[in-house]
Amino acid sequence: MLKPAKKIELRLRSVDRNIYQQALTEGVHPLLARILAGRLNQSSPSIAALIEPGLNQLAAPDSLADIKPAVERLKLAIQRGETLGLLTDYDVDGITSHVVIYRTLTELLGVPAEQLLSLIGHRIDDGYGVSDSLTNRILAADKLPSVIITADCGSSDEPRIARLKAAGIDVLVTDHHTLPKSGPPASAYAVINPTRTDCNYPDKTLAGCGVAWLLMSALRNSMVQEGLLPSSTPKLSYLLPFVALGTVADCVSLGASAINRALVRAGLQLMNTSNEACWQAFRQLMGKRQEAFTASTLGFQLGPRINASSRMADPYEALQYLLAKYPETAAQHLELLDSDNQQRRTVEKEMVQAALQGAEEQVAAGMQSLVAYLEEGHSGVQGIVASRLVEKHGRPTVVLTPASDTKHLVASARSVPGISIHAALQRVDDMNPGMLVKFGGHQAAAGLTLWRERLVDFQQAFERAIVLQLGERKLAPYLLTDGELEPNLVSLEAFNLLKKLEPYGREFEAPLFEGVFHLAGIRAVGADPIHLQLDLTLANDTNLIKAIWFRALPQAGADFPFQEGDQVRLAYRLEENVFRGRTSLQLMISYAELVT
Repeated sequence: MLKPAKKIELRLRSVDRNIYQQALTEGVHPLLARILAGRLNQSSPSIAALIEPGLNQLAAPDSLADIKPAVERLKLAIQRGETLGLLTDYDVDGITSHVVIYRTLTELLGVPAEQLLSLIGHRIDDGYGVSDSLTNRILAADKLPSVIITADCGSSDEPRIARLKAAGIDVLVTDHHTLPKSGPPASAYAVINPTRTDCNYPDKTLAGCGVAWLLMSALRNSMVQEGLLPSSTPKLSYLLPFVALGTVADCVSLGASAINRALVRAGLQLMNTSNEACWQAFRQLMGKRQEAFTASTLGFQLGPRINASSRMADPYEALQYLLAKYPETAAQHLELLDSDNQQRRTVEKEMVQAALQGAEEQVAAGMQSLVAYLEEGHSGVQGIVASRLVEKHGRPTVVLTPASDTKHLVASARSVPGISIHAALQRVDDMNPGMLVKFGGHQAAAGLTLWRERLVDFQQAFERAIVLQLGERKLAPYLLTDGELEPNLVSLEAFNLLKKLEPYGREFEAPLFEGVFHLAGIRAVGADPIHLQLDLTLANDTNLIKAIWFRALPQAGADFPFQEGDQVRLAYRLEENVFRGRTSLQLMISYAELVT
């Protein structure tokens, strides 16, 4: 996180006593019961389903609205040998959806690769979803698909879908983003989206890749039942590593959803025993061949590298990496993704610095939202910059940059807990018709296109929409912690205990503790030495505890915020550090302040 200009409030999570007692009654360790009770409520899935998520918790895909006509249309297309287009988003969720659909069709259902068209828009040239420019390219091509399957997009694209329908193309939308007020796109042949009000699927929080996987599962099952495929045709569980990657990277709920937890848990288990080229190449890149993939690995290591491809360059590089048949080929593609990620970090740093001054002026003026326009900014990095500003100032944030159409600005928005960014944008659109060219997303994140001349109006309208949701509340940066750990629990044993609750993620965050430590040593580390390595001790204990604080310094060479001998209050996570075959405890610091 960014080093704060002022203190961040550490707030103790409220604990549901009923859930705590229930967990203890079920034999759960008191530390784990405390973690569960700080994240769950009475409407959450059962404790057993959260601790031991299994694929038996998945609901049948048949309850998804429009699944049956979609399956029937795809069966007909396969039998006729029709050309199918795969139109997916360019982020991790979209790319993994693409892999799931492509591999199901080619490997299990016998569709020749030459009958499939990959239609992934370019973030800079096309923008999100079924855009005008992407639609133009599809319709201008020599070879038109007769069916297009979207994934992780399409719910807000009725005008473009209508153009495709007019050209004789049946569009099957699979998506998870909030539908517009007008409802599912009327011109689509089918719209499979669990957020539909008429959809009976019990989980509305699936990622796009989860929805795509359910459609492909339903298609495979139907073809087996009708004798179009042998009963020995494998089920789609072998593709769950890709569903796990997309689910974690897209930050959908891992607390309110037993199904998401089951998909991620099963996917990680398969990933850790898989010899597929993409996973082998990533192990080699990380230099930790024996270390297991975790949700944290996917969210903070692999996911950003795949996203960087679409942010900075060509989304097909990420697709080719995940589809690679040989480790050498996967490694070549991954090397390019890693290079894009390094470039993304440089651009991100510059954009954050450019956005900070205006953001701090807005905070000083008492605004509860932040709107940053960066004339020289890169649209592919907007979302990350917005997240950094949210971390620093604790306010819903919109970051805008110029669009390819000079009359427009494009933006990414990120929110804070308890504020729906999509609802705020819907309010802006309702109260200011025509201000937004288009928008879409969900509670935590969204994207939009704005008329350039309406920038100031938008900032005011967005602030009003956020204040309306807040009511009497005021926003400020804070961290929710699970309180202090008893000294004997600041240990590798406690870390291993907490691993039993994985996967952690949105709405089921990894445990964050706080406590006061004595600073026995401090030094800057890293190729760009802005990270701090700390040596710590607890009161009345001489045993050293290692800690790492990433991005602790604003730039290399900056003064340290503390010195040896200081007492510091930390917000930290328990981690393990493996060095030369030896495993030891390491604290991962999220925030630190001097105790005076």
